[in-house]
Amino acid sequence: MSITRSLLTSVALLPLLAACQVYTGKPEGPPAATRLQGQVQVENGQLVFMPCQEQRRFVLLNGEAGTVEREARQLARDGQSSLFADLAGQLGGSQGKGSDGSFGVSQVYRLQGEGLGCDDLNFKRLTLRASGNEPFWQLEVGSKGLVLNRPEHEPLALPYLEEQLPDGRLNFSSEANGQRLDLWVAPQRCVDDMSGAVNHLSAELRLDGQVMRGCAHFGGARN
Repeated sequence: MSITRSLLTSVALLPLLAACQVYTGKPEGPPAATRLQGQVQVENGQLVFMPCQEQRRFVLLNGEAGTVEREARQLARDGQSSLFADLAGQLGGSQGKGSDGSFGVSQVYRLQGEGLGCDDLNFKRLTLRASGNEPFWQLEVGSKGLVLNRPEHEPLALPYLEEQLPDGRLNFSSEANGQRLDLWVAPQRCVDDMSGAVNHLSAELRLDGQVMRGCAHFGGARN
């Protein structure tokens, strides 16, 4: 082959080599979901969401927005006009006058008509919070351990082990001070039978052989 022909062949291959270097073969995935807490109310037939400590207003759309609307109307029938929501989804463009954008809901963590809501200062430090009734109990899990609160008992603070199980289930266990504690949670819609609050996890607490059931939700330290 002549030198001229070799040079021409090399020049012809350059665009193909450049194309191979540019193409990565990795398609872009969907944008990460945004988790927000705030107040929900119905305005002109639309659900409007206002994040905590903000002036922005988002119209709830698609996905789990229907769930939010159904639960909001049920809580309203129970006499609770102000609804706190802990949601995750995609933020979108403006939905018209009086709106700063849309919020396509993909996950409902919690909906409640009573409680601390936006004023819950401990929420962002929590991994998980679970509670139940008859008898009442509340368990909070954080980076420094878990704390079990019950009426007529001193708060019980314990170290714990966390185990991830199939189907999104979790187990938090502790054996200290002569006591055995297990908290089992599963991704299942759960309604508090006293307040009507909706949570995205069901819970079962086992303490020294006693079984107590309730609901749970992730704190701000866990999505």
